[in-house]
Amino acid sequence: MYVFVYGTLRRNENNHDLLKEATLVREQAWVEGVLYDTGKGYPALKEGNGIIYGEVYKINSTILSALDELEDFLEGREENQYIRNLKKINTDSGVMDAFVYYSETEDFFQAEITSGDWKVHQFINNQPERTLYFAYGSCMDDDRFRRAQVDHHFKSCLGAGVLKGYTMRYLFKVHDGGRGDIIEDGGNMEGVVYDIPQQAVEYLFTREGVTPGWYRASFVDIFIGDKLYPDVLTFIVKAKYEETCPPDHYAKEILRGSKPHVSKCYHEKLQKQLVDIGMTEVQVQNLLSENKV
Repeated sequence: MYVFVYGTLRRNENNHDLLKEATLVREQAWVEGVLYDTGKGYPALKEGNGIIYGEVYKINSTILSALDELEDFLEGREENQYIRNLKKINTDSGVMDAFVYYSETEDFFQAEITSGDWKVHQFINNQPERTLYFAYGSCMDDDRFRRAQVDHHFKSCLGAGVLKGYTMRYLFKVHDGGRGDIIEDGGNMEGVVYDIPQQAVEYLFTREGVTPGWYRASFVDIFIGDKLYPDVLTFIVKAKYEETCPPDHYAKEILRGSKPHVSKCYHEKLQKQLVDIGMTEVQVQNLLSENKV
């Protein structure tokens, strides 16, 4: 059986120990509903038409009993703070069934969490002075930051980071072609990790179109060498399209920005990917030559 968790049971959250014997199935998952801050240090999910983000775990009956106790749910009892239902969960690899804890306790619905993500909600409320940020698309390119006159916020670069279980693909479609996205498909990818101030976070939320709903903020675990960095900020496309070849200027930024940081093998993979989705090898070589100037 499976369970979808969206609050304090998520990875790196304070009740996650209850899932230490469970198996993480999907880090990126979402279900219909409306998320609220209860004001008690945890969220509540209400039936509705919004989108709530969380994680899916494979569990056994012992773990399910522990979760029921945490959520104060007793099967057959008329009054429960949370109700456990089997729901359709969306993931990058398709739809699956999992238990979800909903609430009908009106006192819990204090403030709607418009992002649909408890971790993002806490991050926005806390506004930490410094944040680790994982760039995998054009934000790997310093030239973009210079043109936006924000390059001084991105001077602290930790180097290449590895995101396990994901692949970078061009799934955000605009008028002139695709833009970068990450998809949880079991692959491995690389990007650039920055240590940034709050002003840079505000810039990124605007640049990535979080308010219009182009990308959403998310937190992923990144490896730099053998060291794990938990809950690193990144951005993921909300409405994914079929992969589309990017325009030359965007591909140039990715190739140029990644080259000083990522492995040679991964840089070659980025080149091959462009050819596989529609660029000619001559185009790619021309972009690489331009980057040397």
